[in-house]
Amino acid sequence: MDEFFTRVASRCAHIMGQPLTFIISVGLIILWAGSGPLLAYSDTWQLIVNTATTVMTFLAVFLIQNSQNRDAAAMQAKLDEILRALDKARAEFVGIEHLTDTQIEAIREALEKDIRNDEGKDRTTAPTVESLLRRY
Repeated sequence: MDEFFTRVASRCAHIMGQPLTFIISVGLIILWAGSGPLLAYSDTWQLIVNTATTVMTFLAVFLIQNSQNRDAAAMQAKLDEILRALDKARAEFVGIEHLTDTQIEAIREALEKDIRNDEGKDRTTAPTVESLLRRY
């Protein structure tokens, strides 16, 4: 089921991101708007576009979130591999995406301060993230 949903979600997200899909959507809205005078701008006429756009938006949210989750997980795995492979990289950074927003922000600010230090870039290879945070 997981693989099936991933395939369907990936394919749908790819299709939804194409210029032709946008053009078709605009065409359908123009067609709907043009049918307004024929249907006397009735409640049914309005309900058609409201229902269609609500359902499509609802489904698109799940597809987009699924794609973003997979992309973020793949990117994180790639970054973790880079951290693992580099000699001077701190392995403690692997998995920090599981910390709270506040903790991640504190680490980011500490890293920016550390990089701005005049003592050189070699200082960025401190033994642990915790020691980096203690310095500031």
